[in-house]
Amino acid sequence: QVQLVESGGGLVQAGGSLRLSCAASGGTFTAYVMAWFRQPPGKEREFVAASSRGGYTTNYAASVKGRFTISRDNGKNMVYLQMNSLHPADTAVYYCAARNAVSLSYYRSDYAYWGQGTQVTVSS
Repeated sequence: QVQLVESGGGLVQAGGSLRLSCAASGGTFTAYVMAWFRQPPGKEREFVAASSRGGYTTNYAASVKGRFTISRDNGKNMVYLQMNSLHPADTAVYYCAARNAVSLSYYRSDYAYWGQGTQVTVSS
């Protein structure tokens, strides 16, 4: 069973950048598809990005494609989300999630393991 801990959130001005990190422990990291989800204030949790186990395949939500990049370092059991050109609409709690499977998924219910979340606030 894998445990996930996010870090790197904070307050940033519109147009700025942040890099989120997620440290995984307690499992075989390369067995997991890794993803980022976010939950804006008053809204449902939504898919942001996912990475295959080897990191060679990635998927993105349309709203972040071209601005955000998911990556992973399997040697360090880490996954990252580089966020550029941030908008106030990107304000949310960002969650790291893991799925013990081969295929990527957009669905929250397909991910069994979650971190505690990290707050990202983008000011206008």
